[in-house]
Amino acid sequence: MLTIAFYIAITVEAMTAALAAGRRNMDWFGVCLIACVTALGGGTMRDILLDHYPLVWVNNPYVLLLVCGAALLTIPLARLVDRLKWPFLLLDALGLVVFTVIGCNIGIEAGVHPIIVIVAGMVTGTAGGVLRDVLCNDIPLIFQGELYATVSLITGVIYFLGLTNGLPGDLMVLVAIAIGFTLRVLALVLKWEMPKFVYDRNMRK
Repeated sequence: MLTIAFYIAITVEAMTAALAAGRRNMDWFGVCLIACVTALGGGTMRDILLDHYPLVWVNNPYVLLLVCGAALLTIPLARLVDRLKWPFLLLDALGLVVFTVIGCNIGIEAGVHPIIVIVAGMVTGTAGGVLRDVLCNDIPLIFQGELYATVSLITGVIYFLGLTNGLPGDLMVLVAIAIGFTLRVLALVLKWEMPKFVYDRNMRK
């Protein structure tokens, strides 16, 4: 199940990244690069930090073809994809929690501290989007109050605590994904945001 969800997630991430590249008038190489960074950057960064090799796309180069193909397909379908905002938001929410669970699994396999297991999940779920926004010269979405990294954190904690308390792995995958996905959708619908720190040195006391 996780494998299928992973392929769906990277495809969706590639297509949304292609739109972001198109808004910056990038050429086709730029579109593919931004798509690869977004879809695979989180997992790549996680694997480098955990010394986990080979990297996913090195071990299975066909994921690069899938990501680039999805990105290039988005070019002629850009207007249609742009109109399908909510389906893509929902699939992105699913991708976030799926990537988080996969990242936690890699952390557990690496035998790292529980805190690093959670961090590995968050990096997998969010780092690709941060890299995309930086390359597109935008302030990363997760720094603008969006309940995104927080959802990833909660998903990872629920998943890891369930496993450490002896609950079946398959059950915890379903529970963590269900809770994380629901929380992310509620945040989108109800416009929940993290508190912001606003500092203006010229602001009067």
